[in-house]
Amino acid sequence: MMTRTARASVRPAPWMVCASSVALLLAGCAGSLLKSAAEAPDTFRLSAAATGAATASTTQPTSALAIAVARPRAAAAIDTDRIAVHSAGNRFDYYSAARWAESAPQMLQDNLVSALTATAQFGGGVMTAPARVPTELLLDVELRRFEAVTAGADAASPGAAPVIHMQVQASLFDLRRAARITSFVSEATVPAAENRLSAVVAAFDLANAQVVSDIAARVQAAAAALPVSP
Repeated sequence: MMTRTARASVRPAPWMVCASSVALLLAGCAGSLLKSAAEAPDTFRLSAAATGAATASTTQPTSALAIAVARPRAAAAIDTDRIAVHSAGNRFDYYSAARWAESAPQMLQDNLVSALTATAQFGGGVMTAPARVPTELLLDVELRRFEAVTAGADAASPGAAPVIHMQVQASLFDLRRAARITSFVSEATVPAAENRLSAVVAAFDLANAQVVSDIAARVQAAAAALPVSP
């Protein structure tokens, strides 16, 4: 005769139910924190190829001097990869859906190195500072302005297109004599074609091209007048 084994019904203790519920709740919260529905910001780079750098002069011989370009100093507000906007009422803000590929000073340093290399003026090489080998010249740079200026209350306000302002203080030093050769301010003001992000970035690109080209030409001219030996 078959017999049926009786099975005891086991109910979880109340504290186990509560613990399981809390664990599931925390897991759900953690998942929502790690996942964001926000779209990644668009990333833009100011290309060194678009800087319109000065070309090697046919009347100036290539020197054997080497030059290093220091990372530009900048206020914290523009020493960032965010695209700055100076709005009405002296309000300083940033475009929320866009970023630079690197910080503004880093892009400027890279562009200056590329522009000075394109001049073919420095036979000893063009490097970023601190250089691994000694250089005779140092280009010290301060990025003072790098922003879109809009007449509206913020970047999203309709109205006239923003105007890009870029200003750089540059000083060329002869490290052999610990002497400053030249110091100057280079700046550009470029209105965007329209009040759209793509047009604003294009205006930044043009302002950067003008400033980098101007600095490269001035440094090239100043270095050409220097003797190879102090």
